[in-house]
Amino acid sequence: MNPAGKPGKTGSLLPVEVALARLLEMAEAAPVRERERLPLAQVEGRVLADDLISTLDLPPWPNSAMDGYALRTADWSGEPLVVSQRIFAGQAPQPLQPGTCARIFTGAPVPAGADCVEMQENAEVLADERVRFTEAMSPGQNIRPQGQETTVGELVLSAGTRLGPIEQGLAASLGCSELEVVRRVRVAVLSTGDELVEPGQALGPGQIYNSNRVLLCSWLQRLGCEVIDAGILVDDLEITRQRLGELADVDLILSTGGVSVGEADFLGIALREEGELTLWKLAIKPGKPLTFGHFRGVPVIGLPGNPASTLVTFALLARPYLLRRQGVADVEPLKFQVPAGFVWPKAGNRREYLRGRLENGRAIIYRNQSSGVLRSAAWAEGLVEVLEDRTLVEGDWVNFIPLSEVLA
Repeated sequence: MNPAGKPGKTGSLLPVEVALARLLEMAEAAPVRERERLPLAQVEGRVLADDLISTLDLPPWPNSAMDGYALRTADWSGEPLVVSQRIFAGQAPQPLQPGTCARIFTGAPVPAGADCVEMQENAEVLADERVRFTEAMSPGQNIRPQGQETTVGELVLSAGTRLGPIEQGLAASLGCSELEVVRRVRVAVLSTGDELVEPGQALGPGQIYNSNRVLLCSWLQRLGCEVIDAGILVDDLEITRQRLGELADVDLILSTGGVSVGEADFLGIALREEGELTLWKLAIKPGKPLTFGHFRGVPVIGLPGNPASTLVTFALLARPYLLRRQGVADVEPLKFQVPAGFVWPKAGNRREYLRGRLENGRAIIYRNQSSGVLRSAAWAEGLVEVLEDRTLVEGDWVNFIPLSEVLA
């Protein structure tokens, strides 16, 4: 058995790492440069176009980390102190009178002259309203210093950051009401094959419903793309050329089906005749016949037509490509090692991505790993990576990629 991180031999097939590296290089060579300024509430899922630099200190002044009493430690000798003021969050305090303490609440500014805050649980209010402290105190205690989170001029978020609720909240804390984001990537989605019928229509002999279009359009919208639904493309070379030519104003043409070797590989033929075919035949299972090329200058990714193959290749190759086009640096999903809860007795020459889930800390896999079974992914929680030329017994370490890492 090979160690968990070492790929094996793939023969004439292109290794997954090599294919991904080439895709990312081509994405970097064709970045989406246009941008737009949007209200903060509308940037969720978008990509930050410019570095976000802090224009203020956070917090802007020292403030109390809890409800209690602000005092100068040098003023406390063990005797009770008089409360000289009460300070609530949102108020501007007066300087602390020497030899006194101030009642203070969480988030309130610490008055000038105070150097610590004692929590109210360690304080006793006497009948004359003086306060006795029961524990030793030290300077800086329970005070959030000015600029603890960020200071003026500090880089807070780098350009290329995908914006989510946390990033939106952080921008709001700096007073931002708008952010500059990268324009949405325009992606045209094509399904190919005479056998495909849209849901809601009657099935004819030899026909199946088109699940890939719905899967990809929904997924692309989650990624913040502008989706152009180009429908189903019949198996005809001239119609293929015509339809591809009508999509000259998109950033990517994403097709499913029609990329296998054979007489019906009209997409591959069109790319060879009126563009270029850059990637072909990957050492991945499912998904070997993924294609990347250009048609009259427009990038084209041809995904395999089987639903599980579409899912795996989009998740691991097309998704990173689209993110990198928008300037996102970290595009690969998190994966971590877990023990296998299954046996894999036959080594293959392609890297396999099995639909699986975790049970009792071990990866188990769906009973049917056929590339045509989308139900396996609905059951699964992630993809279990089995490297080339590798067999497994229970307890061997495998990589696990949560679906949550790639579905957004």
